[in-house]
Amino acid sequence: MGKEKKRRELLSRPLKRVLVKVGSGVIAELEGGLKEDKVQGVVEDVIFLKERGIDVILVSSGAVACGMSILGIKRRPVEIPKKQALAAVGQAHLIRTYEKYFNRAGFNVGQVLLTKDDVENRKRYLNAKNAINELLRMGIVPIVNENDTVMVEEIKFGDNDRLSALVAIMMDVDFVFILSTVDGLYTADPARDSGAKLISVVDCSREDPFAICSVGGSSFFGTGGMASKLVAVSQLASSGIPSIVARGSKGIIRRILEGKEVGTLFLPVDKRVVGKKRWLAFATHPAGKLIIDDGAYVAITKRGKSLLPSGILDVEGRFDSGDVVSCVTVDGREVARGLTNYSSEELVRIKGHKTFEIEEILGYKTSDEVIHRDNLVVCEGLKVDTVVGGENGIGGY
Repeated sequence: MGKEKKRRELLSRPLKRVLVKVGSGVIAELEGGLKEDKVQGVVEDVIFLKERGIDVILVSSGAVACGMSILGIKRRPVEIPKKQALAAVGQAHLIRTYEKYFNRAGFNVGQVLLTKDDVENRKRYLNAKNAINELLRMGIVPIVNENDTVMVEEIKFGDNDRLSALVAIMMDVDFVFILSTVDGLYTADPARDSGAKLISVVDCSREDPFAICSVGGSSFFGTGGMASKLVAVSQLASSGIPSIVARGSKGIIRRILEGKEVGTLFLPVDKRVVGKKRWLAFATHPAGKLIIDDGAYVAITKRGKSLLPSGILDVEGRFDSGDVVSCVTVDGREVARGLTNYSSEELVRIKGHKTFEIEEILGYKTSDEVIHRDNLVVCEGLKVDTVVGGENGIGGY
């Protein structure tokens, strides 16, 4: 089946739950503040979905831009404390603006502010999922943003593209709309190359989105740019979730669902990550590394086996049992990650040994496996790392 036919077929399927991500470049003025007509347009698109019985989660940037306008600041600060202050002031205005337009149509909104810690911690991840599910059950539109007021380098997502992907994966949505300041993914940066062509469909089962384009530049308010969008759509595709990147113009979602040739659709992969392994692959930050030998590599990536101590060559970092760790080849490639049954101190002692030797070495045995297959995800080939601010030579639009 051709890609264009796949696009038509996929967009004609009924949807039960979607996520709409709105970048700050879509709704924020360059000098700060909101383009209220753009906010109203986003709300109308969400209402279009809601009136068709579709649950909608809205991820929206714009708090810092709102804070700049309210406080009369013309240049976006680089210092985190100043960004935190602007976000604290601006977030209230952002949510009030959305609330005004949703209330006019008879819908209530709920504010959900998240940090990276909230999704890396399994218990908090599930608590956030339950809270958003309850908002949806009550017919309320959850409006999600990064909790910029308390963010520091160690706990920030870096961009709302990554946040939107993690929330979509967490909430098991059917589709993600990423609304940006351009028409979609181009073969080159359209601002610099007049010959750049819009790509209608990317089949992530057969194509690497990073390999088929080359773009540069950056957006004024946005922190992620196209690089972070490509990471986000790759993570979504690996989880079986299709997505589209399109210009955030009025009525864009209606036009997409009517089959108009707008935006770039990213088709999901055939073999997808599901369930708890989605969280392991995309929402966690490993506490340490296990350097594995070739035998262990083949066992866990090709044969679906657990990781045993005999396959571990070395241990890096300090971590406890129950922490998430990376399984890394001798040349530094992360090929899997999972929940370890042993601490780093224990693993230093039992690495390279057979399972029947564990009790003799430690005086006890928690498990035969260092990482059981049920708690391990093969992430070779997945975009599991955050890309912020146009790294990898790919800028934002």
